[in-house]
Amino acid sequence: MEHAREAFPLFNDEHLHAWTGGMPASLDELTARYRRQAVGRSPDGTQGWLNWILRRDSDGLLVGTVQATLHRSPLYGPLHGPLYERLFGRLLGPLSEPFSGPYGPLRRPRLEAELAWMVGTDHQGLGYAREGALAMARWLATPGVVRLTAHIRPGHRASEGVARSLGLAATDAVSDGETVWASAAP
Repeated sequence: MEHAREAFPLFNDEHLHAWTGGMPASLDELTARYRRQAVGRSPDGTQGWLNWILRRDSDGLLVGTVQATLHRSPLYGPLHGPLYERLFGRLLGPLSEPFSGPYGPLRRPRLEAELAWMVGTDHQGLGYAREGALAMARWLATPGVVRLTAHIRPGHRASEGVARSLGLAATDAVSDGETVWASAAP
């Protein structure tokens, strides 16, 4: 998990956790987290995970991360099979191909993605979170993600700005003290 070793100095910063809560992870904790995330899905298959490293164009320096947790309606079961394979970039045929179940064609599952971003303190305010989150949102639209959400601590103006740039709006829902921002439901 070479990314953990590279990311550790960037994220070992108590100032970052003023908005997210908790304390910085140790190198061993960060390595274990990245190892779990690299699998690409939760152990029970109900979530898909995308974790991207954000790098500065000029020199490739790691400046942050953007993440998506993908959820699918429980009606359609865990994330695996042809749709899961397509979602994560394996070429198994055109996206227009019908999604089939054991009893014939099914309605394409509704996929939603919860986005999160974190940029190192020295790199904040330079547009990295916005650029990374927009790139991920555009990429997620290709396999059919129909709704985006983000959980933002009230008063975190920078993250609220990123959410607005994605077309998200604050909702009345609150989760762990954070306001849920969401795109319009289809």
